[in-house]
Amino acid sequence: MNDVDRRPALRRPAVPLAALVVLIVVAVGFFAMGGRSEPSTIASFDADSATTTAPTTTVAATTTTTTTTTTTTTTTTLATTTTATLPRQTTRPIDPPLDARAAETNPPIGHIAIPEIGLDSQLEEGIRLTTLDRGPGHWPGSALPGQIGNVVVAGHRTSHNAEFRHLDKLEPGDEVIFTTDAGTHTYLVTGTQIVTPDSLWIVYPTDAPTATLFACHPLGSTAERIVVNLALAT
Repeated sequence: MNDVDRRPALRRPAVPLAALVVLIVVAVGFFAMGGRSEPSTIASFDADSATTTAPTTTVAATTTTTTTTTTTTTTTTLATTTTATLPRQTTRPIDPPLDARAAETNPPIGHIAIPEIGLDSQLEEGIRLTTLDRGPGHWPGSALPGQIGNVVVAGHRTSHNAEFRHLDKLEPGDEVIFTTDAGTHTYLVTGTQIVTPDSLWIVYPTDAPTATLFACHPLGSTAERIVVNLALAT
């Protein structure tokens, strides 16, 4: 007899068909997910407590400070003076007369007294030299003593009676007293200045009861004018 290999043939274990199908399905799913095996949820899993912990959001505390500014309004009430009851100047001073030496026959309007320099004189109406030769003259059209406005008075310093010779001696606070039919009105010196002869602004009306005295300056010259400013005493 020929020797025949009677060893049984080796068989590979057969893979059940069902198991093979399951393996194929799992492999396809894995590659479809791009190879990721971790959960896609954001929440984390706590293995010890078996609870799901939501992500923690931290909000920074914001402190708002409001500053309140308090505004205090102070109202100052000034004392009321008698100027509110005074008549107001309603005319403007006349232009300087071109005929400075023409005769004027206006009657005097009262008196002017300046105790500091010893003056007590009749107050004339007019500013021509022929009027000033008789005494200090009120500029026509300027305010009358006691009115709201500018009482303008001119006078001589060296000729005739030279009533305004010592105007330069007056100081702030000195009195100038006008007496007219309307009463007696006291003005106080507020200052003295030297101006040029064409400074006509010194006769302009004012919104307060003021007065202006002026004369030639310096003594014996007509180069300038000395001006004394006054305000009605209250």
